[in-house]
Amino acid sequence: MSPTPTQESGELVAFVERVTREFAQAARVLKESGTLSATNTFQAFQRVPGKDWVVAVSAPSPWAPVQDVEAVVATFDGKVVHGHERAGGHGQRYAQVFREAPQVDVVIHVHAPWLGAWASAHRTLPIRYAPAQRFTRAREIPLYVDRRPGEPRFILDTLQRDPDVPAILEANGGATFWGKRILEISKYILILEEGAYFQGLAEPLGGAKEFGPGALEQQWKMTGLA
Repeated sequence: MSPTPTQESGELVAFVERVTREFAQAARVLKESGTLSATNTFQAFQRVPGKDWVVAVSAPSPWAPVQDVEAVVATFDGKVVHGHERAGGHGQRYAQVFREAPQVDVVIHVHAPWLGAWASAHRTLPIRYAPAQRFTRAREIPLYVDRRPGEPRFILDTLQRDPDVPAILEANGGATFWGKRILEISKYILILEEGAYFQGLAEPLGGAKEFGPGALEQQWKMTGLA
């Protein structure tokens, strides 16, 4: 396709380049740390400020001959306005979230081994790993099972019940996170996957226990949430 000069503005190009750099860094760290599953399922959708557009980026398949990260800009209706459609990602996927939750600037879908294990077990993930609790007041990660209303509707209903929830588990699949910046969210993906791992290891020992007195306040003071 041939974008118009407005669509190819320097400001948009610079924004897409920044998003792509952040995503590539996040993908590298998550892959090298073993946080990503073998399929490299890792996709981010970044709102374009002031427009009903998103920058969609995804990690390349491990089978792809070229491992470069590509980006595409699409409208909430799915029309590609910058980049090649082959780059993957469509603005429609989380458009409802972006329209109804203005506080959300980024949505990330990821497959991580231990988060995937909890999702496959159809179990919500209680947050009982201190570093994972440090960055949110939410006490558990809810489970998305009934897919008929759609994932965006489930995310919005979750935020309405508890605006502090940072993610959901996708039953029999992966997990979806949201927030402001790709790197900020990706750092939490790593921490929450680590928490799911430790809590999974604790299952044969009787399961991860609730925090002791003062622990929540201590963790929240470290990040200003107290």
